[in-house]
Amino acid sequence: MKKSQSFRVEIDSLGEVKVPKDALWGPQTQRAVENFPISGIKFKFPFGRSFLKALGAIKFSAAEANQYLGLLPAKKASAIKRGAQLVIDGDVDEHFPIDVFQTGSGTSTNMNANEVIASIASKKLKNKVSPNDEVNLSQSSNDTIPTAICLSSLFDLNDILLPNLANLINEINNKAKKLKGKTKTGRTHLMDAMPIDFSQEIFAWAAQLKNCKAQIENSLLLMQQLPQGGTAIGSGVNSHKDFSKTFCESLSRKIGIKVQPSKNFFEIMSSQDNAAHLSSSLKNLALALIKISNDLRLMNSGPLTGLSDIELEALQPGSSIMPGKVNPVIPEAVIMAGTDVIGNDVSVSLAVQSGNFQLNVMLPLIAYNVLKSINLLGNCLPPLEKCIKNFKVNEKGISENLHRNPILVTALNSIIGYKKAAEIAKKAYKEKKSIIDVAEEMTNIERKELESLLDPKNLTKPFFRYES
Repeated sequence: MKKSQSFRVEIDSLGEVKVPKDALWGPQTQRAVENFPISGIKFKFPFGRSFLKALGAIKFSAAEANQYLGLLPAKKASAIKRGAQLVIDGDVDEHFPIDVFQTGSGTSTNMNANEVIASIASKKLKNKVSPNDEVNLSQSSNDTIPTAICLSSLFDLNDILLPNLANLINEINNKAKKLKGKTKTGRTHLMDAMPIDFSQEIFAWAAQLKNCKAQIENSLLLMQQLPQGGTAIGSGVNSHKDFSKTFCESLSRKIGIKVQPSKNFFEIMSSQDNAAHLSSSLKNLALALIKISNDLRLMNSGPLTGLSDIELEALQPGSSIMPGKVNPVIPEAVIMAGTDVIGNDVSVSLAVQSGNFQLNVMLPLIAYNVLKSINLLGNCLPPLEKCIKNFKVNEKGISENLHRNPILVTALNSIIGYKKAAEIAKKAYKEKKSIIDVAEEMTNIERKELESLLDPKNLTKPFFRYES
């Protein structure tokens, strides 16, 4: 049986509210807890707490800016900053109980932060600190929550995703260098094609990921443009004319990331285009990772009836019923994470279109999905890095497959013509002979010349031409 909980009575503009006695939050938070029992997902997300950290940083720098501008007494500013620091540090996460699915502006969560910080500050000063008039001074939920989206994205991109992505690209490049000179069968339409050097195939992965990284870094620059200072609708009502500039200067010092006020508060608050840009960049990274993971799965397929170009590291038994089976578990996990990110981007896209007049009303949903995508991608990169580092090439298998590949005859097109080359390929395939043996039978080209023409290593070179 649950122990009966004691309550205190608080009053807001709608009347009396019963709040748990030991809760740092106040009446507006409590109403939201009761109004939105929807998902059970709180803003300390299962994948991280960067959003709460961002809220704390905003309240800290707002108090500092308000003090500097003469709007807030030093003692109250100091007390508010102390409370905000506890939010930044994660010491009061249990006092943020509101569901992600709430009012579209995120007002409930903004007031949650205001009430928690006001409660801490009031205890420190032994004097009432107002969550609205003092903690929220010069702010609105309508500029605070979009700013928190920007900051939390910056935190997770800089701390998790971008470093891990850089490490993966570096490891792929290292692997490509180690495999240079190992030639395998290329494939188009999942069918045998011209030879390719292993390094060419793997360097392509790195190039793909570099492009994705550049897109994300461009989005990162966009997220450094903050709406804080626009207050309710972008006009900056109830804030000092220098608040946004002073706030960004304080925040830059606090978080170690250069941020600045948006050039157009009306635009950045009525839309969430920057979040859409970031989400799209994350989706593109997901697509690249899925492609790479599928390549790894297919090259690892077998070991007897698949491609068996490579052997992935055995990490766990692959079957509950088939002894000895080992599955490509890391690529599969990455593909699932990437697929979820694609779904997140759809949610963000639909949410971004809900910018009605001067405010987007899907802000918590945007925050949840963007941050979820960043963390999913960032966290799946180290296992994929290890997977790529540790796979082994089946050198005997790729060599045998390569020399049986009838597509090698493509190298003879300019000498004997497409029709004759096709006849050679069909005969070699039908009779299970090597191309060089059949070409020697069906043409007047000397064996030595054929060896040069059909050398798979030569066929991997971009501008290879045979010269007699």
